[in-house]
Amino acid sequence: MGKRRLARELTLQFLYQTDALKGFNPENNIKQNLELFWSVKSNVDDMEIKNFMEVLSQGVVENVQGIDDIISKYSTHWKLPRMPSIDRNILRMAIYEIVYLSDIPAPVTINEAIEIAKKFGSDESGGFINGILDRVSNAMDRGELGL
Repeated sequence: MGKRRLARELTLQFLYQTDALKGFNPENNIKQNLELFWSVKSNVDDMEIKNFMEVLSQGVVENVQGIDDIISKYSTHWKLPRMPSIDRNILRMAIYEIVYLSDIPAPVTINEAIEIAKKFGSDESGGFINGILDRVSNAMDRGELGL
C-alpha cells in the first residue's frame, strides 16, 4: 500500500472518530486530538504519512462547514446526517483534496476515495462516493464552487 493511501485511511479513521465524538467544533483543539490519535497509532512512524494525514485532517476540520455545504448541494436525495458516517467522512476528505489541494489531480482523489469506500464502507459506498465526487469535480472544473 502506498504512503498516501495509508495516510488517507488514517485520515478517515481520525475523521470518523471526530465525527462520532461530535468533534467538528471550532472550540476543539485539533492538535490535541491529533496527538491523542497518534498515541494510539504509535506503530506509524513515517513522517511523510503523518504529515499528509495531518494536512488532510486539519484541512477538513478547519473547512468542514464549507465542505458539508458542497456535499449537501451535490448529493441528491441524501441529507448529510442520514449518510453513513464512513461515506460522509470519505466525501469530506476527498472534497477537501479536490477543492484545496490543486497539486493532486481530481481523478486520482476520486479513485482513492472509491477504493477506500470499497474497503471500509458498504457494498453501495463506492458508487455513491463516485457519483457525488464526479459532480463536485465537474462543478470545480466549471468554476461553480466559488471557494
